[in-house]
Amino acid sequence: MSVSIKSERELGLMREAGRILAITHDEMEKALKPGVSTWEIDRLGEEIIRGYGCIPSFKNYRGYPASICISVNNEVVHGIPSKKRILKEGDIVSLDAGVIYKGYHSDAARTHGVGRISSEASQLIQVTKECFFEGIKYAKTGNHLNDISSAIQAYAESFGYGVVRDLVGHGIGSHLHEDPEVPNFATKRKGIKLRPGMTLAVEPMINAGQYSVKWLDDDWTVITEDGSLSAHYENTILITEEGPEILSKV
Repeated sequence: MSVSIKSERELGLMREAGRILAITHDEMEKALKPGVSTWEIDRLGEEIIRGYGCIPSFKNYRGYPASICISVNNEVVHGIPSKKRILKEGDIVSLDAGVIYKGYHSDAARTHGVGRISSEASQLIQVTKECFFEGIKYAKTGNHLNDISSAIQAYAESFGYGVVRDLVGHGIGSHLHEDPEVPNFATKRKGIKLRPGMTLAVEPMINAGQYSVKWLDDDWTVITEDGSLSAHYENTILITEEGPEILSKV
C-alpha cells in the first residue's frame, strides 16, 4: 500500500476544490423542496461546479452517468438522478459530490430532510454527522486508521444503528480513490499510522436498521436490505501535526 503525502502546492489545490465543493453543497441544499426531481438537483450541482471552472469528479467515473450521487430514503449511496424521481415531503436525501480543481479532488456528502421529516429520520441524519466528528477526533498524527474507524462504529451502534460494511471511505488527491481504505467499523488490524500530509475521505454510512445492503439492477444504487432509512456524511480531511483539517467546508 502506498499512501501519498501531499505537498503544500497540492494541498492548496485541494483546499480550493473543497471550498468550491462546499459552496455547491450549500446551493443544492437550498434547492431541495417537495416537487423537485433528483435530475434537477444533479443539473444544478454540475452547473455550479463547471461554473467555477472545475470538473465533477463522478461524471462518467467508472461509467457513472451523472455528476451528483443522489440517494433517497433507504438508498445508501450511488443513487442515479432521474427526471422521474420527484422528492416529496418527509424524504431524506443524501447528496454525494466531488470536484476536480486543476487535477486534484475533493469529495463530500451531506444528508438532508425534504420539508418536515420524522424525528427518527432527523436523529439518524444528526447522528451520522456526529459519527464523522467522533471519528476525526482520532485523526491525529501517530494514531492508527483503525482508531477513526472504531470510534465511528462505537458511536453509531450506541444508538442501535447499523454501520455499513460493504462500502468504505478512502484516500484522495490526484485520484478520487487512493490508498488507504477508510472503514467505518473496527478491523482486526490497526491500519496505517497517520502522518502529516495524508488526505482522507471519511464517510460514515449509517442505517437506521441492520447494516446489510444490496445493489439494485442498475449496478450502482445501494439500498438497505431491510428497507430502513440510511444517511451519509462525508468530508475530505488533512492529517496535520495539530489535528485534522477539514478541506471540504467553507
